[in-house]
Amino acid sequence: MKKFKDYFWMTIKYAIIALSLAILVRGFLLIPVPVEGNSMETTLKQGDMVVMEKISKIKRFDVVVFQLASGTTYIKRVIALPGDELRYDNDNLYINGKKVPEKFLVANKRHLADEGSFTNDFSLEELTGTKKLARDSYFVMGDNRRISKDSRSFGAIKSQDILGKARFVYYPLKHWHII
Repeated sequence: MKKFKDYFWMTIKYAIIALSLAILVRGFLLIPVPVEGNSMETTLKQGDMVVMEKISKIKRFDVVVFQLASGTTYIKRVIALPGDELRYDNDNLYINGKKVPEKFLVANKRHLADEGSFTNDFSLEELTGTKKLARDSYFVMGDNRRISKDSRSFGAIKSQDILGKARFVYYPLKHWHII
């Protein structure tokens, strides 16, 4: 009988530890997020489920999940970082005066090549009246540039608005890939 009690309490302890770890991982490290809309196609599709994490530093071209003051949650790609100058000219991205290739857009541009430019010309100064992004601001855009509601319409996002970085698509299984 003593052996059974010991085994029972050991099982309960392990179950509590496992549940606590699962809650920590789910709540702070790997958080599921649904994709709504098609502004990130072909990288992400409507109905995809992505895993987001909150601990990595944000870098250029990372795909981030953020929430605006209105409460709307978006998934977009970081194009410009705090302190950057930004402009698009003839479908090319220029950061701080240097041309920066966007390799993740190759398939999208090829698909729509006969329909004109993929990203309309603009500069950060034309959109916001400022030459450089503020210290805590990021400029984000969808990969499907022609239909994306992004920083071109709602402005740069603040670092505190970023919920995390999207890491991989896990559902549906046929869409599984690392972002």
